[in-house]
Amino acid sequence: MDSLLTSEAAADAIRLFGRETLKQELRRAIARGHVSPEALIASARDALSRHFSPSLTRAINATGVLLHTNLGRAPLCPEAREALREVSGGYSTLEYDAEKGERGKRQDHVRALACDLFGAPGALAVNNNAAALLLAMTALARGRRVLVSRGELVAIGGSFKIPEILEASGASLAEVGTTNRTTIDDYRRSLGPEVALLLTVHPSNYEIRGYTARPEPGELALFAREAGIPWLHDQGTGCVEPLDDFGIAGEPTVAQCLADGADLVTFSGDKLLCGPQVGLVVGRKDLIALLAAHPVARAVRPDKLTLAALAATLAAWKRTGRDGFPVYRAATAAIVELEQRGARIASLAGANRELGVAVAPSEALFGGGTSPEKRFPSRALRVSHSRLAAEELASRLRQRKTPIVGRVETGHLWLDLRTISPEEDGEVGAALSELR
Repeated sequence: MDSLLTSEAAADAIRLFGRETLKQELRRAIARGHVSPEALIASARDALSRHFSPSLTRAINATGVLLHTNLGRAPLCPEAREALREVSGGYSTLEYDAEKGERGKRQDHVRALACDLFGAPGALAVNNNAAALLLAMTALARGRRVLVSRGELVAIGGSFKIPEILEASGASLAEVGTTNRTTIDDYRRSLGPEVALLLTVHPSNYEIRGYTARPEPGELALFAREAGIPWLHDQGTGCVEPLDDFGIAGEPTVAQCLADGADLVTFSGDKLLCGPQVGLVVGRKDLIALLAAHPVARAVRPDKLTLAALAATLAAWKRTGRDGFPVYRAATAAIVELEQRGARIASLAGANRELGVAVAPSEALFGGGTSPEKRFPSRALRVSHSRLAAEELASRLRQRKTPIVGRVETGHLWLDLRTISPEEDGEVGAALSELR
């Protein structure tokens, strides 16, 4: 072992991984049956390289889903990326008021910006929307009952279930109405002295069609006022501007939910707001103060990087509107532009004679628990190979240093151009040319 560790071949590995780490891996290489010094060191180095390589890396989204939860949802705007770079490089004014020379509050970095953007009296940031709901229900309804329509007892993602969040908060569930029909009279019949909160949930990732009914916002606001209980609305998507331009009518904005009479509105920051993973609660200042003072608020508070990116995101919305955000630039890209980009990528891949690449009609969607089944036109590269099946093509692209994630349909690999950024076109073309 000493001979191996003092060899010239081991010097670079020791510099990269450390002497003790290399020694441990050399022992494993010996156990695997390698004999020669060169093979032992090569095996150990390869294993350590794989072990220490980051698994969280940049990826190219070619799925056609703009807010792909598994791929990190919204890419950040340039201002948010610069804020992360600036704040992460040293100390920061996270909880320090430089003007007064005394301790400050971390929420001050985003509160005024959020209130201004959404037209809200108060605002509070936490680490995600599930935390926002948990905090609100714990602070306002622990030990009491929460009215929820049966049609809104949703599950979003792998482990976000409204009944479970309610249970964790210490509140109990009072189901109202039926799955497809709930009226304001159903809420009135369920009201009692033990009820502390009215909760409504925007059905952002599903639709109920046919024989349906749900109260109008004005009815809910009046009911909550008459009952003397707050109305908490989980808007979820963080919609800032209407999405009618994309054929998605009726997606409520956060500001509209407040204008409709909700006392508090919760939503995610990394969906249609296009910021970092964060949850926001906006609404009545007195209720926000109760949430901020609750012990759970500390457990779910965001860190300096999240707050820096969120503050920059909120400010960018005021300066540029949606045009300053990659997701919306992708969503509004003209079909002719997508076709031209597709033709250029296909030409880059043209040296690979075994590959067939054609620009074909496709459909994109926002995704990320937003606007279910609402698709809009796109264009994609339809890829085939003379020897390799579509699943193998997809696998090889995913295993690159920068994974390229597409979808397999109709026996072909599809790479949707709407979710590939123009700056990535050359990288995609080069990757296709290497599929041999």
